[in-house]
Amino acid sequence: MGPLSGAGAVGAGVAALYVAALPLAVPGGDSGELITAAYELGVAHPPGYPLFTLLAKLAIELLPFGSVAFRVNLLCAVLGAAAAPFFFYTVARLSGKHAAGIFAVGMFSFSRLTWQWSITAEVFSLNNLFVGLLMALCVRFREAATAKERSKICKAGAFCCGLSLCNQHTIVVYVICVALWVFSCLLRERELTLGHMLKLTFCFLAGCLPYLYLPASSYLNKARWTWGDQTTLKGFTTHLLREEYGTFNLAKLENGSSMADILLFQVSDMRTELSAITQALAIIACLCAAVRPKVEKPNLVWLFTSMLLAYSFFFAWRANLDISKPLFKGVVERFWMQSNAVVAVLAGLGFSSLFAFAERLAENRRVLHSLEWLLAAVLVTGQIYSNYSICDQSRNYVVDCFARNLLSSMPPDAIVLLRGDLPGNSLRYLHYCEGVRPDVTLVDQEMMTYHWYLLKMSKHLPGVIFPGNRWNPLEGTLPDGTTTFNLHHFLKVNKHKETFVCIGLHEGDPTWKKSHSLWPWGSCEKLVPSETPFDPGEWIERTRNLYNWSEEYGRLDSSSWELVANEEMWQARMKTAFFIFDLAETARVSTDVKAQLYTYAYKLYKEIVSTHNVHPVNWHKNYAIACERMLHLQPGREDPELLLSEAIKHFLLYTEKAEDEPQQGSILQAVKHLKKELQGLREMKKGGETFQQGTK
Repeated sequence: MGPLSGAGAVGAGVAALYVAALPLAVPGGDSGELITAAYELGVAHPPGYPLFTLLAKLAIELLPFGSVAFRVNLLCAVLGAAAAPFFFYTVARLSGKHAAGIFAVGMFSFSRLTWQWSITAEVFSLNNLFVGLLMALCVRFREAATAKERSKICKAGAFCCGLSLCNQHTIVVYVICVALWVFSCLLRERELTLGHMLKLTFCFLAGCLPYLYLPASSYLNKARWTWGDQTTLKGFTTHLLREEYGTFNLAKLENGSSMADILLFQVSDMRTELSAITQALAIIACLCAAVRPKVEKPNLVWLFTSMLLAYSFFFAWRANLDISKPLFKGVVERFWMQSNAVVAVLAGLGFSSLFAFAERLAENRRVLHSLEWLLAAVLVTGQIYSNYSICDQSRNYVVDCFARNLLSSMPPDAIVLLRGDLPGNSLRYLHYCEGVRPDVTLVDQEMMTYHWYLLKMSKHLPGVIFPGNRWNPLEGTLPDGTTTFNLHHFLKVNKHKETFVCIGLHEGDPTWKKSHSLWPWGSCEKLVPSETPFDPGEWIERTRNLYNWSEEYGRLDSSSWELVANEEMWQARMKTAFFIFDLAETARVSTDVKAQLYTYAYKLYKEIVSTHNVHPVNWHKNYAIACERMLHLQPGREDPELLLSEAIKHFLLYTEKAEDEPQQGSILQAVKHLKKELQGLREMKKGGETFQQGTK
């Protein structure tokens, strides 16, 4: 079996496992937004991802089965599997050993990170495909025997380089490394003429043609969801260069982990994903290349190594996120697939070098050949066995259920002010792509601060009145003629509709406090006119059964969006209790009303804590504080001994589970005081019982 037929078989095997594990519903992260942009033929978040958008739209239109999300997930699984043949071909051609190619592909394709992000609607599987394609083209270029053949491969490579930049921009590091290497080879062969350079430039620009989709979509303005205004050169370059995030930055945040910390974490994560054996074999490949510098294969080994190092250092420099936070760590590690792919290829070459060296020493090469295949099979099978249960997302409906619950809880014709990727992307997907709750209007808080948002989107938001062109806490007219409005003004002109915020309100505009209050509404909150009287009993009944949520607490991966969704839904169960308790603490009301509020909060906390065995750790603390407050009510409304016992028990449970609580000492001191009170109460009760018996 030759490299090409072997590559096809490898791709089919990877595809079979990917398709078996892919989610049937919308995943977390950017997936909902990317799918919605494709469905609506709008523009996705910067830099726009035009190639992915067009491919996803084709999948949505051509596949006759499954939800919209499933179709795009399936597309990504196929693209991810299509990368495998190129990695196999690269290793097999350079090493001459199919077992080495199987090893490289298996360790990379079935690592948790690659598998997880190759079966969801994200741009990473397409990026992996381009990485594999570039590496395979490098091999073909190195093997080309004539100037004509090299020219043909160069043109195809230039086109692929341009096309790859229509997807994920991080591949630009690899494109630069490959381009410099190709130019040096052409110079050495005296084939780099001006005419050749112009042809390669033309091919590269032809690959970039999908970017014409951005101004075309923006000009037509048919999409109910889109990002940016690319009808002007300034708007196009702003989007292309991600200026709204900070060009070459991963996020808007200023402070993240240090470059050294990210590099160390990358090496550690690589060991977890690919194994220490894979890392060691990649190093062996580099050592073999150093020992035999005149062989053609080392030429490519050093190219691949330079790609790996350049990318790792560049990304660590620009990844301005704090990886000590699990969610941010999950965001950062996705970009290490690009470097892991190169490490896996180098490891495949190291694998072949190791057995080639053993063949020179061994007498029975047949046994060694069998051992080579056996070792590759065992390592790849182990990788699949370790990660299949983690990566099997075929029953993952967490984000889908989260979004459906939020939408179903809204009253008719409500306005929902969205904030954050989780509610924004998932609710938009269900609303626009699946047609869930068409009566509700979704407005993005962050986007309302951008000059282009209402210009493009207001006509797609019927029934909502915008008293200006842009949201800003300071109302007025900007030098360019833009009229700004604040949230107070927005709520005033939209008083004919009920308005909700999901999740949280933009802190920069407190003007809403002049006329409204925030009341809990599950994971969301409702903006209620300040003059509306609050009836705690009625509000408890209205919000008690907003959601139908059955997901276990604490089961999901700490770096996943599914965990964030689950956390939000669990915390929603106590938001009304928290709100009522806070009202009792801060509101200027009579003693009787305050006591009533404390009692409502206590009973709600008691209900949710006793109903669920496993729940968020902060529930213990909140319930314990509620018990402590009940002790001070006059007259007493609950058994003081029970209140003291419950307060002590749940304060201690909280300190055991919340190890990073900065006020541990103060809480334990309070527990000590409560124990004394409980002991005194019991002694007093015992003394009273003794006195009663004596009087008899």
